[in-house]
Amino acid sequence: MNQLITKQTNNQVQDILKRNQLSVTGSRKKILQLFLAQDGAIAHGDIEKRAGEKFDRVTVYRTLQTFVDKGIIHVIPTADNSIRYALCKDDCSEGHHQDHHVHFVCTQCNTTYCLDDIVIPELKLPKGYSSSHIEVVAEGICKNCKTPVHLP
Repeated sequence: MNQLITKQTNNQVQDILKRNQLSVTGSRKKILQLFLAQDGAIAHGDIEKRAGEKFDRVTVYRTLQTFVDKGIIHVIPTADNSIRYALCKDDCSEGHHQDHHVHFVCTQCNTTYCLDDIVIPELKLPKGYSSSHIEVVAEGICKNCKTPVHLP
C-alpha cells in the first residue's frame, strides 16, 4: 500500500512539474513531495530539516521562489514575521494566485492551515484605493490540539 502511495505521489509530483514547465530535479521532487504529504503550511527551516537530504539554503529558497512564481505554492506571513508556504489549489497560475481563503495558526502546535472553505469576502475600499493582496489570518487552537487524547 505504501509503495502505491509513493508511486502515486511521484507521478503527481512529476505531473505538477511538467505542467508548470519545470525540469524534474531531485530537490524539486523532494520539496514538492513534502508539500503533498503535509496537512498544513511549512516553514523554510522545516523543509531543510524534513527533506532527508542535505539541500543548501539557497537551493531550498530558489525552489520555493520558483514554486511561488509558478503558482504551485503560496506564501503565508505569520504574526512573528516568519513565512510559511502551502500548496495552491488548481485555480492558481503563473504570476496569479487565487488563494482567497483564511489561514489559521494554532497557538498550541504552531501549525498553519489553509481554510479553503472560508472565502475572504470582496473588500470595498474607499475611492482612490486599490489592493493588490488581502490576507486574513485567524489564531487559536486547531481541532487536533483541541481533541483530547484518550490513553488506554
